[in-house]
Amino acid sequence: MSNWIWRHPRPEGVLGRCIGQTDVPVDPRRLKRLADRLERHARQHQLARQVYVSPLQRSQGVGAWLAQRGWQVIVAPELMEMHFGEWEGRAWSSIAPAEIDAWCADFFHYAPGGGENLAQVFERVECWLRSQREPWLMVGHAGWINAARWITERPSERPQATTWPLSVKYGKKLALRCVF
Repeated sequence: MSNWIWRHPRPEGVLGRCIGQTDVPVDPRRLKRLADRLERHARQHQLARQVYVSPLQRSQGVGAWLAQRGWQVIVAPELMEMHFGEWEGRAWSSIAPAEIDAWCADFFHYAPGGGENLAQVFERVECWLRSQREPWLMVGHAGWINAARWITERPSERPQATTWPLSVKYGKKLALRCVF
């Protein structure tokens, strides 16, 4: 049985910015279109009308559309994107190259902007994954999704900046099998 994660729709005004847990708006039409895709997927696969979302509006907004259609929407703070501390909301170009180099040099343990490090994100993601029963549907964030993929596909390895996977595109889904 697979679990399904959709990356939230593209938010507005984020190009070139570090957004992490910065709460940014999404065009309501994009939220509705993703809700439509989730609903079709659930119907095709005969899945429960239940979805997990983070409290950030780019995820929770999809849940709001589904809730209007009778879905059970579970808002889970542990599904939040990585927190980038003082980097939150800033243009990537305004972050000192030495800070980005320090993160790349110790990708798993360095806390960008004094926020959350990847080891903390992995712990949060793995705890959530272990607490779930399959199958489930979720609207998530790129960093969270990549951490979940890494934990389930390469559990004995720790990522480096050079080995971190490309993000799932906005509004696209990923199947995830958890074998805990």
